[in-house]
Amino acid sequence: MPIYALGDKTPIIDPSAFVHPDAVVIGDVSVGPHSSIWPGAILRADHGKILIGSGTSIQDGSVIHCTSSYDTYVGDNCVVGHGVHLEGCRIESGSLIGSHAVVLHNAVVGPTSLVGACALVGNNKNVPPHARALGVPAQITENVISDTDIEPSAAIYRRNAEWYLRDLRLLE
Repeated sequence: MPIYALGDKTPIIDPSAFVHPDAVVIGDVSVGPHSSIWPGAILRADHGKILIGSGTSIQDGSVIHCTSSYDTYVGDNCVVGHGVHLEGCRIESGSLIGSHAVVLHNAVVGPTSLVGACALVGNNKNVPPHARALGVPAQITENVISDTDIEPSAAIYRRNAEWYLRDLRLLE
């Protein structure tokens, strides 16, 4: 898997995390225990930091970036769907970011919240805890996501990470 230091910025990946060989991790990136980074995902922390918590899934084709002003933080037990773009934002624990959604600079997605597929959470936007953000730009509906809505999806990806760590093999 392509994991790169950039000058003195070196990724730190917990040994229990799964990083697919076709994912790319560059610079000041930290990946927590039991997290998973799937094929084609790119985590590039050149001008800031990217912090991925424990038990979080960054799915295929997602791009995680940061800026010199805004680090990118993804909490514990989050699901970041396929083709998501996160840049300089904060995703709190237990949240789900739907496929092809975009969350931009200084935006915060509160704990146990859902950003729908293809939604745009723009600069400086705040999605409160237990809220749903849908559309372009995202329209927010508060108090509609429960603590049990997202956890089953996060658990599936934690189990997948263990399975892939154990059984994935390249066939030539």
